[in-house]
This record gives sequence, C-alpha cells and structure tokens, in this order.
Amino acid sequence: MATRLKIASWNINSVRARIDLVERFLTEESPDILCLQETKVADPTFPGGLFHKLGYTHQLLNGQRMHHGVAVLSRIPIHADDRHDWQDNGEARHIGVQLDCGIRLENVYIPAGGDVPDAAVNPKFGQKLAFIERMTRWSEKLRQPTILVGDFNVAPLESDVWSHKQLRDVVSHTEIEIEQLAALQASHDWVDLGRQFVPAPERLYTWWSYRALDWAASDRGRRLDHMWASPDVAKLAVAHKVHESCRSWLKPSDHVPLITEFDV
Repeated sequence: MATRLKIASWNINSVRARIDLVERFLTEESPDILCLQETKVADPTFPGGLFHKLGYTHQLLNGQRMHHGVAVLSRIPIHADDRHDWQDNGEARHIGVQLDCGIRLENVYIPAGGDVPDAAVNPKFGQKLAFIERMTRWSEKLRQPTILVGDFNVAPLESDVWSHKQLRDVVSHTEIEIEQLAALQASHDWVDLGRQFVPAPERLYTWWSYRALDWAASDRGRRLDHMWASPDVAKLAVAHKVHESCRSWLKPSDHVPLITEFDV
C-alpha cells in the first residue's frame, strides 16, 4: 500500500528573520519534510525548538553564520547525513539524507553568481559554473533513486522568466548557465517535476525581486527554485505546487516554497 510523502523546499532568506512565516507555512501545509536554503545561521543558533514543537523532530543542519546554509526538517526519520563541498571552499550549500522508503533526498543551494556573466572579470560567476560542473560529475555516478531540490539560481526555459529577450544576458538566464544546467539534468536523466506538472510554455516563477514596488502587478518573476527526481521516482509524483501567495506575506522571502507529493 502506497504512502503519501509531501516534500517542501524553500529559500527562506534567513530562517530566524522569517520564523513566523515558516511556522505559518508548516501549520497550513503540513509537509512531511521541509528543505530550507539560505538559512543564514550557524547550527548552534538554529531555531530548532519551533520545528520540534510542530513535530519536525528529525533535523539535519549545515549552517553558516550570516551566509548560505541549508537544513532538512522532517516528521519522519532521516538518515545518512551527507555533505558535498561543490563550492570547493567550505561554504554550507548542500546536505543529503536517506529516507526509509529507499529514496535519497538532496538539498542544494547553488551560488547566485554575482552580477556580471563573465568569469574573467567576475570570479563569483566562475565559481557558480564550477559548482554546477562538480554537481554534474557527482550526478553521473548516482545510482540510487533520488529527489534533488533547492535554489538552483538558474531559470532554464524562456517561459521561466518574465522576459527572455531582456534577461538573456542577465545572470541566472544566460546561455552558458542554461547549457550547464541541461548537462546536469542529462547526467542522470533527471525529471523536472515543475515542468512535469506545469508544462512549458505556461508561466512558472518562484522568485520576484525585492526591488519591485508591487511584485504581483509587475510579475517580473524567474523560476530559480526546482525539484528534480530520478526517472523512477518521478513516476511516483502525484502533485506539485508553487505557493506564490507566500510572496505577499509580511516581510517575505524573495523566493516562495514548492511542494511535491509522492505515493511511495
């Protein structure tokens, strides 16, 4: 008999600053597992008590003071804490866990890459490309059924951005980033669950800049956050939702959460 597994992913842009939003989201949506990115807190000061109170008693953290950071908070057992340094400099950008159903769950925060899409003049952009390349080498060797979630900081399709014409030379939607993300996807035949449920060219965004006076009216969004799955796992996915309403909450993250449900 299949069991419903509900997994959420959210770049929270400081978990302590937005702990009230996290509590509201968990109370309203009640996912089994929440993967957070950009927690911006060292592990000893992570606000784990709230998650315990809400039933998320299984917690694995890979934090960093004021920067980066990822976490997996779960109501079901998680095992085999695994961390890859794809940034190659010790930044806290990945954590992977094993679920009792036999599926691995990988939570990643790919670097944004700075403002200039030229590695020769912007080292951050080169670091981003190298990060994705290291992920691709890892992915090629992956044999276990896996779900990969997080902030990829790349919007690969024309319908993943508000204006392909205006953003084609802007970091997150440049040709080289799109090519590298496609190589990563091909390396394990990853299924893009967002586009499995919302096929292109339908609009699908997960991020809106803070610079917009009215984010909803201008709707200048990008799909930077993703959920991918191994082909066999993707067949188990039964629902997927982008929670755009969270962008209108008080003092929001510039990203919104994603949820995919699986029958495992």
